[in-house]
Amino acid sequence: MAAQDVLGQTARLASSSALLQVLFRVVTFGLNAFTLRYLSRELIGVVNVRLTLLYSTVGFLAREAFRRACLSGSAKRNWTKTINLLWLTVPLGVFWSLILGLVWLYLLEVPDPSVVPHYQAGVVAFGLSAIIELLGEPFWVLAQAHLFVRLKVIAESLSVVSKCILTVTLVILYPHWGLYIFSLAQLLYVSVLVACYVIYFVMFLGSPEATKKSFPVARMKALLPSFIEDEVSCTFVNWKEARLTWSFFKQSFLKQILTEGERYMMTFLNVLNFGDQGVYDIVNNLGSLVARFIFLPIEESFYVFFAKVLERGKTVKDQKQDDVAMAANVLELLLKFVLLIGLTITVFGYAYSQLALDIYGGSMLSSGTGPDLLRCYSLYVLFLAVNGVTECFTFALMCKEEVDRYNFVMLALSFIFLCISYFLTHWYGSVGFILANCFNMGIRIAHSTHYIYHYFRESTHRPLMGLLPSPALLLVYFISAVLTAFSEVLFCCDKGWMARLIHISIGALCLAASLVTMFCTETKLIHFVRSQFLSRYLKKGT
Repeated sequence: MAAQDVLGQTARLASSSALLQVLFRVVTFGLNAFTLRYLSRELIGVVNVRLTLLYSTVGFLAREAFRRACLSGSAKRNWTKTINLLWLTVPLGVFWSLILGLVWLYLLEVPDPSVVPHYQAGVVAFGLSAIIELLGEPFWVLAQAHLFVRLKVIAESLSVVSKCILTVTLVILYPHWGLYIFSLAQLLYVSVLVACYVIYFVMFLGSPEATKKSFPVARMKALLPSFIEDEVSCTFVNWKEARLTWSFFKQSFLKQILTEGERYMMTFLNVLNFGDQGVYDIVNNLGSLVARFIFLPIEESFYVFFAKVLERGKTVKDQKQDDVAMAANVLELLLKFVLLIGLTITVFGYAYSQLALDIYGGSMLSSGTGPDLLRCYSLYVLFLAVNGVTECFTFALMCKEEVDRYNFVMLALSFIFLCISYFLTHWYGSVGFILANCFNMGIRIAHSTHYIYHYFRESTHRPLMGLLPSPALLLVYFISAVLTAFSEVLFCCDKGWMARLIHISIGALCLAASLVTMFCTETKLIHFVRSQFLSRYLKKGT
């Protein structure tokens, strides 16, 4: 597949994933706002922090390394061996579910049954749901490698909608069921998700469309584990992929600690009670809206793009120069794109955090540490934006030896991060978690930008220039930050709705000025976004 075709399909995958994440977040926040009025903060804290951490940890440790290794390189490979390797995620998931399930049941503090009933059933259900989801891993990787955009959108949309409908129904009818509600909803979510992928491939394999695309798998039986005899030996997996998977596994263990560090601190060190954990998680989810529905799809999709266009482990001189030029140009524009989104969130998030929380959750969220949490998270979004793209490129190009060396960096960083999190939490409460995450992301950005700089040093391309917005735009951002901060002091948030509307209007005018300046000064970026991310939507409208 030509690099330009890969770019087009990758951009469509990223934009579709972003729209899908918008749906997820809107539905999730509507669900949270609804359940806050029916269930206790403690119950929400246990579900959203402790049980979700169990589910995400099992899934991450069992499959993240396999995904990165099996999505590297060309889609033309011995897919039988790759599929065999992917099926190893299931026994690995069973292992982690058993080990971590016992830890969650017998080593951690058990919530008060009168406040959070049926905790044991919740642990079993969330661990089981992680295993069920792993049954669809070969299908997911095949779909991702061949850029099946529509499949991902439909599968995840149906599973999220099904989960939300069941949750709302049970909360209204049986609020006393406690964790049974979320356990059943979680099991339904993963079951629908896996079923969608399986049904799609049952219909797709052997069809004229699959034949036309020369799809490497011809029938469903080929998606089951099987030995294959080649010219050399009878092997079960591609050992090159297996070794790369092991390297990524060591890294993924550390990355999970860094990604979910604050939840591990809450879970194992009890630095916050379950009620405070619930408030923190709600604010954290609100703050991570943009990170999850824009930055994460871009990172996942363009990891595939960079891994396909450039060959892992080769220097820039050994690559096809046309592909190098395209990759450098895309990286520069992606960095500029996410940086401007992050700066916009940081500038306007400071002055509108308290108002957003008051509208969303009332005084329970807008009083206390809630506004300070969201303000700090607005700054953290900027770090998340840059780190996602720089690491996406770095991980797509690192060879096995470089990945192994980076594991040692991650090990040291994990230890430092945990220590800083512990002390900052004792000094600043839950705000300390976000400050520690900012430090963590800053170090990771420094490492990734250092790698990118050295990778392109022997070429004429300088993609890191994408981290330098125009001076005019920076000036407009600064003026907007000052004006909106004064506006918050004068009009928000206890002076009535008319004062709030004035505060919102001032922010809207400042945002409009920022966007106009952006359109005038960042013309190359605007063309990239219109041509790659918005092209098919613009075509539909004409």
